Amino acid sequence: MLEEIRHVQTTSDLLYSEQEVEAAIDKMAQEINLALADRNPLLLCVMNGGVVIFGKLLTRLTIPLTIDAINASRYQNQTSGGKIEWLVKPETPLKDRTVLIIDDILDEGITLQALCEYCREQGAANVYSAVLADKILDHEKPLTADFVGLKVENRYLFGYGMDYKGYLRNAPGIYACKE
Repeated sequence: MLEEIRHVQTTSDLLYSEQEVEAAIDKMAQEINLALADRNPLLLCVMNGGVVIFGKLLTRLTIPLTIDAINASRYQNQTSGGKIEWLVKPETPLKDRTVLIIDDILDEGITLQALCEYCREQGAANVYSAVLADKILDHEKPLTADFVGLKVENRYLFGYGMDYKGYLRNAPGIYACKE
């Protein structure tokens, strides 16, 4: 497996450098600080992909907030999605809360839609979403994210939380695998 990972690392295209990603995160944080300033939001980190963007945003947010985690996955360390599998639900009660779900990428939107629906079913007053990357597709998605860092090509990506078969989440930039 490590040989495959090394091959992917050396043959992938850099779409956004670390500096470009960090600038996009700064912009997202400014937007979130303005939009949710008086809402006492509960931030939900979508594990595992959202952990990098969540941590990066968290240190830039200046508003009162609390945090928790949620994990529903369609990928299970594969390169294509299947049915949604619930792994972790938030321990914090969502009733009457403003919730901000933070994830790495909005791809097809199926997982993020399920997370938003879950929060509404639990009585959240408002549900917002933030994604580092929004993949450009040739068809409509079931939802759009409220806060978006970068638009990305419709390719298989890794870095800044996005993974290749469970690896490369820690890559310092956003990379696309060769077709």
